[in-house]
Amino acid sequence: MKAIPDLLQAKILIVDDQPANILLLDMMLRGAGYVSVTSTLVSSEVCALHALQHYDLILLDLQMPVLDGFQVMEGLKLIETDGYVPVLVITAEPAHRLRALRAGAKDFISKPFNMVEVLARVNNMLEVRLLQKALIQQNELLERRVLERTAELREGYVETIITMTRAAEHKDEDTGTHVQRISYYSSALARLLGLNEEFVDRIFHASPMHDIGKIGIPDHVLLKTGGLSPPEWDIMKTHAEMGALILGKSKSPYLQMGSEIALNHHERWDGTGYPNGMQGDNIPLSARIMNICDIYDALRSKRPYKPAFEHEKTVDIITKGDGRTLPAHFDPLILQMFEQHHTSFRDIFANCTK
Repeated sequence: MKAIPDLLQAKILIVDDQPANILLLDMMLRGAGYVSVTSTLVSSEVCALHALQHYDLILLDLQMPVLDGFQVMEGLKLIETDGYVPVLVITAEPAHRLRALRAGAKDFISKPFNMVEVLARVNNMLEVRLLQKALIQQNELLERRVLERTAELREGYVETIITMTRAAEHKDEDTGTHVQRISYYSSALARLLGLNEEFVDRIFHASPMHDIGKIGIPDHVLLKTGGLSPPEWDIMKTHAEMGALILGKSKSPYLQMGSEIALNHHERWDGTGYPNGMQGDNIPLSARIMNICDIYDALRSKRPYKPAFEHEKTVDIITKGDGRTLPAHFDPLILQMFEQHHTSFRDIFANCTK
């Protein structure tokens, strides 16, 4: 029986402690056209050989000294992490066949050898093995394409974010370094809270869009150098809902989180925030993280109504309160993490303000 041409290049290992058996099988296989046939008399060498050569098929005798065929198959399972052990067992004992199949063998050939049976079973096993390899390669190719497409989409999302934040910077020249610092504060705090890297990545890119709604605030309110009147303050507060509308209904996970943050980053844990007076865990986690980051940076920065505060005074205000800002405004766990790692905020502010 002749194998189909594609199978003739398959790598085959014969394992038997009887040289006559190896010689006979080698002659049969080479006579059928197989060109990559090797052998060993030593069963303890099989796993090391397979780890190096990754044979497409191993013809394995079950009854051998040192390690029998069942022990060899146990070792091969540790190498073949996909669970497929390419073993065709050689046995003269009918009782061993079922045990061998249960141990991981894919088929068996009987002693004494029948050439037609040997070549048919080898051919069938190699067809299955090579089809399986082709399927694995195809799946790997598809996974690479998915990863490449995902990377392209991510780049597109990030480019959109950069464009939108530049638009916000155009209205307020102080925004640039502020949004840069916010990215680092929020991602550092998310990581300290033990959140996964996907969340950390999203909040890094989404947090700079928290005030995107200020694009729609009239300049006489947004850029006013003095304090805001109550009507002007009502106008200013609309930036939260306006930002959510600008970013909403997007398929981008970054813009989705950006919309969530824009709407809720002025909400407070005790329910005294705006625009909806949300309270506690009802406030999205991303917005709770963003809230304390935004307050920290606002206190550290010069504003028309206040000077820039030093780090120590800022930490004191956030953790102890000053009447305007209170510890009750923040998620207790996030506040605790900030208090324990506040020097990270100090370092980010210093490095991103240069």
